[in-house]
Amino acid sequence: MDSNELKQQVQAQFGKNAQNYVTSHIHSKGKDLKKLIELIDCSGKEQFLDIATGGGHVANAVAPLVKQVVALDLTKEILQVAKKFIEGNGNNNVDYVEASADALPFADHQFDRVTCRIAAHHFPNIEDFLKEVYRVLKPNGLFILIDNVAPENKDCDQFYNYIEKVRDYSHQRAYKKTEWLKEHEKVGFELLEMHLFEKVFDFEDWCRRMDVGEKEKEQLTQAFLQADDKIKAKFRVTLENGKKVQSFQGESVLIKAKKLV
Repeated sequence: MDSNELKQQVQAQFGKNAQNYVTSHIHSKGKDLKKLIELIDCSGKEQFLDIATGGGHVANAVAPLVKQVVALDLTKEILQVAKKFIEGNGNNNVDYVEASADALPFADHQFDRVTCRIAAHHFPNIEDFLKEVYRVLKPNGLFILIDNVAPENKDCDQFYNYIEKVRDYSHQRAYKKTEWLKEHEKVGFELLEMHLFEKVFDFEDWCRRMDVGEKEKEQLTQAFLQADDKIKAKFRVTLENGKKVQSFQGESVLIKAKKLV
């Protein structure tokens, strides 16, 4: 499947589930969002780009802190609900751009700050994405990436990416922490900070957010039930009567990096 087909999958999935990402507690209230605001270091004069804005939570939070925000997303329906949410909070310094993360429609050195939160696991090519972020940042500009990550252990990595793919066919890959660090340095970023966040997923809500069908939901249930003890322990899987999945725990990473030149 080529890159355009993969992007069409993302548009289809998020187009029909757009509103769920505005109201999602994990997306709207996560500790990672609070930490991002602490670390973004804004003076009020910045040009700010939020890539794959989703429900618009980052753009909404930073809008009062900077001069101008561009909220970019691949999916028109997502941008529509994000705009309604952001403007409903009184923020009118946000522009909305429909575009792909690996082909940003901006000039070189245009932005002081760039963010991308809980989205990159949908991107078909993270190297191209990071190169584009690097290109549009000004010298000494800051980039903050937040995304769900897979464990370093091979079996746990495969399990996590398997369940995410069953839940959401537009999921590409949740990368390991070490993979993200390597890719940042490859394109020239200087790494400044890394923070880890535990994420507890309520199984029913996790399925509902992507409108998972009954067949896929049963497939996911069986994957958790049949997982070996090591995987159940790693993901803190909780069961009801040994037959129904209640919750599990994942992890996200926040990486703060700087473009030097």
